[in-house]
Amino acid sequence: MAKSPIGVFDSGYGGLTVLREMVKLLPQYDYIYLGDNARSPYGNRSFETVYNYTLECVKILFDSGCPLVILACNTASAKALRSIQQKDLLEMDSRLRVLGVIRPTAEVVGNYSNSGHVGILGTTGTVESKSYPLEIEKFYPNIEVHQEACPMWVPLVENNEHLSAGADFFVKKHIDALMHQNAAIDTILLGCTHYPLLTDVIRKYVTPNITLVSQGEIVANSLEDYLERHPKMEKSCSKGGTRKFMTTDNVESFNSHASIFFGEEVSAELFEHSNGG
Repeated sequence: MAKSPIGVFDSGYGGLTVLREMVKLLPQYDYIYLGDNARSPYGNRSFETVYNYTLECVKILFDSGCPLVILACNTASAKALRSIQQKDLLEMDSRLRVLGVIRPTAEVVGNYSNSGHVGILGTTGTVESKSYPLEIEKFYPNIEVHQEACPMWVPLVENNEHLSAGADFFVKKHIDALMHQNAAIDTILLGCTHYPLLTDVIRKYVTPNITLVSQGEIVANSLEDYLERHPKMEKSCSKGGTRKFMTTDNVESFNSHASIFFGEEVSAELFEHSNGG
């Protein structure tokens, strides 16, 4: 059988928090992770730029043998997924699939709230796309969604400053701004796959009754469900229990940071963009 791993893409390291949960739930599959660290972060980039970068990285994973690619990045899911699904896949191979993290999260996030008020913390790109309010409304029309963009959070995490006093300042600032929108918010979605590393800091500035929702486990469960519902795709995914990691930037730096997100040591390979990024 040809080696056909499941591809996992993120602009940097955050998607490793999703891959960690996938491996925990579905360890039998082979996985390839690609972090576009040379061009990270994506959060403040234009729709067109995020789309072009994401499509290029998806093609890299397809060329690596992946029949299925998960965009484990909220910004890429918000700004690129629809175009790739509706246009590019039709021009490539009809058997290939690309899935994101926003829809599976939107399908369940309303279950966590009793007050009917859900807060979203995300990158500027994710918030400006309005993807979460639009998707959540499809499943929970009575839920009121409140969003807050946190442009400094990803750089803090990627520079390993998420436990510093500087992180506390920026976390408190955005938590206060979100809660100021509506005091009835009882569920906060960490709408960026980097943000789980800030959970302990966030907990300092929210009341105990507020539920924090991370995406890793949700996306892993959604992947399991998808493979059960699509047996042909499930059969095409190879099962050797292997993990391969690729980065578009410094390998040593990636390895040292990635272990924080993935929870174990990582040894990555360099993939250089032909245009140099």
